[in-house]
Amino acid sequence: IDQVVREKGIDRSIIIEALEAALLTAARRKYSLRDIEAYFNEDLGEIELFEFRDVVENPENPYREISLEEARRYDPGAEMGDSIGMKMAMDDFGRIAAQTAKQVIIQRLRDAERENTYRQYKDRTGEILSGLVRRFERRDIIVEIGKDEAILPYREQIPRESYCAGERIRAYVKEVRRDPRPAGPQIVLSRTDPNFLVQLFTLEVPEIYEGIVRIESVAREPGSRSKIAVSSRDPDVDPVGACVGIKGSRVQAVVQELRGEKIDIVPYSTDTATFLCNALAPAIVSKIIIDQDAREVEVVVADDQLSLAIGRKGQNVRLASQLTGWRIDIKSESSMERLAEVAMLDISQIPEIGELLVKSLHHSGFNSIEDIANADIESLEEVTGDRQRALEIREGARSVLEGRKEAARLKSLERKTSEAEEVAVASETGQEEPQETPSASPETQIEEPVASATHENATQSR
Repeated sequence: IDQVVREKGIDRSIIIEALEAALLTAARRKYSLRDIEAYFNEDLGEIELFEFRDVVENPENPYREISLEEARRYDPGAEMGDSIGMKMAMDDFGRIAAQTAKQVIIQRLRDAERENTYRQYKDRTGEILSGLVRRFERRDIIVEIGKDEAILPYREQIPRESYCAGERIRAYVKEVRRDPRPAGPQIVLSRTDPNFLVQLFTLEVPEIYEGIVRIESVAREPGSRSKIAVSSRDPDVDPVGACVGIKGSRVQAVVQELRGEKIDIVPYSTDTATFLCNALAPAIVSKIIIDQDAREVEVVVADDQLSLAIGRKGQNVRLASQLTGWRIDIKSESSMERLAEVAMLDISQIPEIGELLVKSLHHSGFNSIEDIANADIESLEEVTGDRQRALEIREGARSVLEGRKEAARLKSLERKTSEAEEVAVASETGQEEPQETPSASPETQIEEPVASATHENATQSR
């Protein structure tokens, strides 16, 4: 027992309980009709089994009851109604009972080990552990951490990373399971979790560990590129410089651990526009339009900055969106100019509206006649400065929309009428031709569709 305690690190009482349960299970399998209990004798250092019987006047069940006379052979002080325990011999249990006891002991010890591991590591979730690559199970990696094993699932491994057995590895403790199903390592590791990056910087940057510099948010595409936003509680401490270190020593240590993953460190700001501009670095933002309700932003950049802002396969804007929590739509200045021209041309269709007012409406966020027709009068009044003028503009926009709807309706009606006429002409042609040529030759049958198509074309031309 003491040897198992030393090797497994399991509490002695748990091992004793496992032995008692194992022998009791084996005994009950062989003597199912008897009332049996198992106890550990500290003086002898062994498990003892006792069969209990109730003292009655006239025993009917020989396995559960005993007479007073017979009971006093075992205990001279026995009285009616007592329960007498008699020690049992364990020599005749047999192979099956012994195998059952063995299985119970093994299962109890495994459960105890799992519980011990859970208690030891449950408070270490969120830390970085170092271990040795022990073996590979399919594409998962089993890591030896002291006396315990942890698993680094394939989905938690950085793409294109490879390891060999015996190689040292560092990873983030993502989860500690109390009762894993299916049975396996309880400690789940990760190298792709964004918090792994946070913990690496915490280890490398004393200012982060001390709470002077804080990592506000993280966006990561493991193995490729990451962005972190940092702030400082001390105005004299530059958060970006603290994370970069002298000649980039601190950030390079993190990059090396992540096998070359690129890391952008940007200053955090409570001002949304400033933070968004910082997040899109290294691209330079020309203009930003924010929709607070939808948490969407429209970012305008110079034409030569467009590809830089979007990044390779959209990576830069995707990471910036994750970092800030905003949906970002990036457009070039030239495309915005073209859109502005189209919008102002549309607005200029409103009767009695000048060029200056068209520009003012567009700059105020009205990009079409529909926007103006559906706007509340207060918004238009802010642009025109006159409520009556705002009403006239909105009515004019609605009038233009009604005209467009009527024109579209007439055009649709004309198209349907034309199609109906074509169908009627084709139907009449199809009825007359058989009367003129009651027995058409093969040559005539081949030529008829051509003539019909030509006639249809002529009808469409008219």
